[in-house]
Amino acid sequence: MIRIDAHQHFWRIDRGDYGWLTQDEHPGIARDFLPADLLPLLKAAKIDRTVLVQAAPAKPRRNFLLDLAAATPVVAGVVGWSDFDAPDAASRIARLCANRKLVGLRPMVQDIADDDGCCAPNAPGASTPCSAGTCASTPWSSRATFRPWPSSSSAIRVFPSSSTTAPSPTSPIPASNTWATYIRHIAGSSGTYCKLSGLATQARPRLVGADPQLYVDVLLESFGPRRLMWGSDWPVLNEAGDYAQWLAACETLTRNLSPSDRQAIFGGTAATFYGIA
Repeated sequence: MIRIDAHQHFWRIDRGDYGWLTQDEHPGIARDFLPADLLPLLKAAKIDRTVLVQAAPAKPRRNFLLDLAAATPVVAGVVGWSDFDAPDAASRIARLCANRKLVGLRPMVQDIADDDGCCAPNAPGASTPCSAGTCASTPWSSRATFRPWPSSSSAIRVFPSSSTTAPSPTSPIPASNTWATYIRHIAGSSGTYCKLSGLATQARPRLVGADPQLYVDVLLESFGPRRLMWGSDWPVLNEAGDYAQWLAACETLTRNLSPSDRQAIFGGTAATFYGIA
């Protein structure tokens, strides 16, 4: 059965795509990360395909990632960015969807100050139909500080075929029951899918010593294995561990599930959501 990493990144420092990526702030990852760096990790982990995710809004960044995906067979597709508020958003998105390597759109909800913003039902790009296999991927709260953003709920109403990277809690469960309540609300009020990705990076160091099983159990209870997909968040992941460690940790955290449920989390769910053969 296919094994998929549903959330990874590439970047090249000389492009200047990520202003936050400096040697002072992120010495471990402030260098180029390209397919040649990832392929040995995928081979060792027995991962068949990946989904390449854009992490900042800009057309040149999206096109750079689409070009990399076209030249890298293991990359099944790109979740890219488009400006949903642009007056010509509908025609822009329609043109983008002709590219079969584009499997999702990411409005960067986490960077939008206005809770309505691009998630308003009347936003120019909100109702644009995409070609089969392309969906609107709307991650929320990918920052280190958790707060239940109203824009998350707005995005899910506008983009019912959406995925989200679960926001990181600020304190261990059960003290952080606000986080668990929010996760259950998002899962129960929509058909949203969730990524088991970024917890190691986003929650550190606030949750050092906390039991990650408690968080994964909430995600499993809320979304179920067929709405939950594993992602590495590589190479951001390298600030908290490495590819093999995060994969092994997640395999351990899901060890009590049936083989079919584990297959869903580590490949089947992403294949269904992103239309990966």
